[in-house]
Amino acid sequence: MRRALLPAAALAGALALAGCGAGTGSGSGSPKAELSVSGPYMPQPVSADMAAGFLTISNEGGAKDELTSVTSDVAGQVTMHSTVGGAMEEKTSFAIPAHGQLVFKSGGNHLMFEKLKRKPEQGQKVTLRLTFAKSGALTVEMPVKSATYNPSTGH
Repeated sequence: MRRALLPAAALAGALALAGCGAGTGSGSGSPKAELSVSGPYMPQPVSADMAAGFLTISNEGGAKDELTSVTSDVAGQVTMHSTVGGAMEEKTSFAIPAHGQLVFKSGGNHLMFEKLKRKPEQGQKVTLRLTFAKSGALTVEMPVKSATYNPSTGH
C-alpha cells in the first residue's frame, strides 16, 4: 500500500509545480499585459486627405504597456492625439495601465489618419497595426461608419 502512495504523491507534487507558471506565457512568473481592442470605428471622412479613428484598448493583464505607434494601409501616416481643455496635442505614445483601458473617443484621445491614399467609404473596413512597447503588434479591422455615427459604447 505504501508503494502506491509514493508515486501518487510525486505525481501530485509535479502537477502542482507545473501549475505555478501557467498563464504567464514565459514561465518566468512575472505579470504581463493582456491586450484586446473593442469598438473600433472611423467616421466616413469629409476630407479627401484626413480622417479620425476611435477604439478602446483593454488590458486584462497584471502589467502596464504602452501604445507606441499606429500604421494603416489607407494612410501615409497615423498620428495619436490627446485633447485636453479643447486643445489637441500630438503624442508619441499612450500608457495602458494594468487592469485598465486606453480610450480613443470623439472629443478626447483620438487617431488621425493623414495623407490618405484613398478616401474610406461607409461600409468599408480599414486595417490598422497597433504597436506596443512590450506586447508587440495587434492588427485591427476598423469599420467605416457614417460621418455622424455616435456609438452607444460612449465613443
